[in-house]
Amino acid sequence: QVQLVESGGGLVQAGGSLRLSCVASGRTFSIYAMGWFRQAPGKEREFVAAIRSSTGQTYYANSMKGRFTISRDNAKTTVYLQMSNLKPEDAAVYYCAADVRTTVRVSVYESDYRYWGQGTQVTVSS
Repeated sequence: QVQLVESGGGLVQAGGSLRLSCVASGRTFSIYAMGWFRQAPGKEREFVAAIRSSTGQTYYANSMKGRFTISRDNAKTTVYLQMSNLKPEDAAVYYCAADVRTTVRVSVYESDYRYWGQGTQVTVSS
């Protein structure tokens, strides 16, 4: 079992920045990759970014490149999502997720992530 707890969401003005954190606990050694997804009201949950645990290699949805940065701490138990130049369309509940599959490819599909946090709300005012 892996437990994930997100924090850092809140209200920010358009153009502003926020940093989300996700702390993993439990069988963290089993995590192949950690990802961030988001879900806006009335929309499907979408991939934002992911980071491979062993190498730190990062992956981004095309629309997030250049504005969002995923990173982790040295202990590999906390993952961050630095968001800058936020837009109203970035408003959503942001979820952290852990992929514990035995695999060689980081996934952008939520179905491949077994463990999820409770989500943290990001609101962007225009």
